[in-house]
Amino acid sequence: MTGESESPEVPRLPRIDTTVPQSARVWNYWLGGKDHYAVDREAGDQFAAVYPGIFDLARLSRYFLGRVIRHLAADAGVRQFLDVGTGLPTADNTHEVAQRVNPEARIVYVDNDPLILAHANALLVGDPRGATAYIEADLLDPDTIIAEARKTLDFEEPVALLLMQILGHVSNADDDARARSVINRLMDALPSGSYLVVSESSNTNELNARACALYNESGGAPYYLRDPEQIADLFTGLELTEPGVVPIHEWRPDPNPFGQPADEGAWGGAGRKS
Repeated sequence: MTGESESPEVPRLPRIDTTVPQSARVWNYWLGGKDHYAVDREAGDQFAAVYPGIFDLARLSRYFLGRVIRHLAADAGVRQFLDVGTGLPTADNTHEVAQRVNPEARIVYVDNDPLILAHANALLVGDPRGATAYIEADLLDPDTIIAEARKTLDFEEPVALLLMQILGHVSNADDDARARSVINRLMDALPSGSYLVVSESSNTNELNARACALYNESGGAPYYLRDPEQIADLFTGLELTEPGVVPIHEWRPDPNPFGQPADEGAWGGAGRKS
């Protein structure tokens, strides 16, 4: 599927449940977007009442995503990106950042939220010299993701797998066996030179942990915080890109409107498959 002018066909949408908060919509609210409902705003405000830094953390996470994509596209020569757990479209989506560096970049978005599906056309409007596509699939169904992504991406060339604030929805009660299994299945399908990029909220900030516990009682899909060592372990077997797995504001920082954050609410990094 290319970024040409014709509109891609989007499947009929299932009913959107507005009775419980949904993480992508809450995240959109924190980012200042418009794609959320009263239940999401209420949950987002309750979270922020405990952890006011969540608004900056959401924006810093977006800046981290942009820096990683620019580095991989410009310095590592990666021109294919598999963005799983896409979230709702906002400023500087993955294809926009990547195609500014390389207009021929190819991007596949993956999510299972019906509201995101409703915005798929916005995600698919990219540079016609490259390609963009959207897959309706769940993170826990890597076989479907791989099969569908092959229709747009060349698995003979490196691919950057982006897992941004999505693994928190996978329980780590089993010593992270389930999360590592999903990552391994996806990375095993990708060739040498591919990258894994992860950003996850951590348990290093007490207010964030309290707010997350409160959110998990709201009826939405729970989010499980990890400590930095657990996040680093997700890169086992990969060659970490400097500076490694660090608070996201410390990963190859550049100027941003928020200055130095007051806490370490999220950690992330990038690792290369040899």
